[in-house]
Amino acid sequence: MLQSLAVGEKMNVILKRLVAFFLSVLVICLSEKNPVTAEEIEEPQQLYALSACLMDAESGRVLYEKEGDVHRANASTTKIMTLILTLERADLTDLVKVSKRAARQPDVQLNINEGETYRLKDLCYSLMLESHNDSAVAIAEHVAGSVEAFGALMNEKADELGCTQTHFITPNGLDETDAIDFHGTSAKDLAKIMSYCILRSPKAEQFLEITQTPEYDFTDTTGKRHFVCHNHNAFLQMMEGVLSGKTGFTADAGYCYVGALQSDDRVYTLALLGCGWPNHKTYKWSDAKKLFHYGLEYYAYQEYEHPVKAVKIAVERGAAFSGNPFEQATVTLKEENHEPIRLLLRTDETILREEQISFDGVAPVELAEECGTVSYYIIKGDGTRQLAARFGLFSENEVQVKDVGFYLQFLIRRYFI
Repeated sequence: MLQSLAVGEKMNVILKRLVAFFLSVLVICLSEKNPVTAEEIEEPQQLYALSACLMDAESGRVLYEKEGDVHRANASTTKIMTLILTLERADLTDLVKVSKRAARQPDVQLNINEGETYRLKDLCYSLMLESHNDSAVAIAEHVAGSVEAFGALMNEKADELGCTQTHFITPNGLDETDAIDFHGTSAKDLAKIMSYCILRSPKAEQFLEITQTPEYDFTDTTGKRHFVCHNHNAFLQMMEGVLSGKTGFTADAGYCYVGALQSDDRVYTLALLGCGWPNHKTYKWSDAKKLFHYGLEYYAYQEYEHPVKAVKIAVERGAAFSGNPFEQATVTLKEENHEPIRLLLRTDETILREEQISFDGVAPVELAEECGTVSYYIIKGDGTRQLAARFGLFSENEVQVKDVGFYLQFLIRRYFI
């Protein structure tokens, strides 16, 4: 009787444990989200901007664009290029003397006067926080000698960064046309320039320090004139993680904005051109929120660390390592060393590794000879693919030709040694 009760108690314990186990499995299964498909992803809709671009600042990959390659006037967003060139080419302790041309620039102005002297650092804060057009010209003339020479430096830098739809004439972004084109850029190029300013420039830290400053006060070198600048990038307080940004407006450009945001290990830049005209000053903030929220919700880093494996290929007319003329010669190919592939992918995207052998399969083969490539593609939700990275496939051994000398050596080894 006691034995049967003990058995019953054991069975109850086992049943309770089984029930608890299956309930735990059920909870886990219910809590796991199914992968989001391309059809379920909501891309930004009804943007006000004529041109827009959201970019992964680290890789330069465009995550969303609307007429991203169209050349448009971009107003004072130009000043991010003015600032980064100044930081890279001049000493902020320099003294800048104001020219007649600088003093006569139209609003928005610091209202500096011809002949006055200012510290370059102070004018940089005036340039970025209040967007003063006279400060921009004074800076450009100090750095390059003239506005025209500074414009050439701006375009040279844009080419260096891979911008294809950019033509800068003025350091302040005022509407202007020369013999080549009108002053402007594309949303994609502008987002690319911002990515450089905050991540890759040797002066990125100084750029961020200036553009993040809420308020800055200074005087001219005599101490007689005093100025206070307030940061007009209201978006710094609108979303958590905003790193930098610059607003702009002209009659041709409309309201424009270029900005950057960081969330954990993700850094995004965006650019908006033609984002409304008066009285629609807040349209750019609405568009910026939509684009940044889209990037935060649907994109995350994925890492692809492929297993190291060798590819063996038969080599015709090749001498086997053993020296046996009847053995098939082979060459071993291995992918060149590189860090694991790390990409910012949308939730419906995957990474595909693909080998392409270019070796013709005939001896001779030299050691470390490139015999192909390994490509990594982003497979998008719609099935299309985009090249993300490419590396070489190299031979790990050499293969000599089976010529008369090879056969003579084989016969000598076999019959005389």
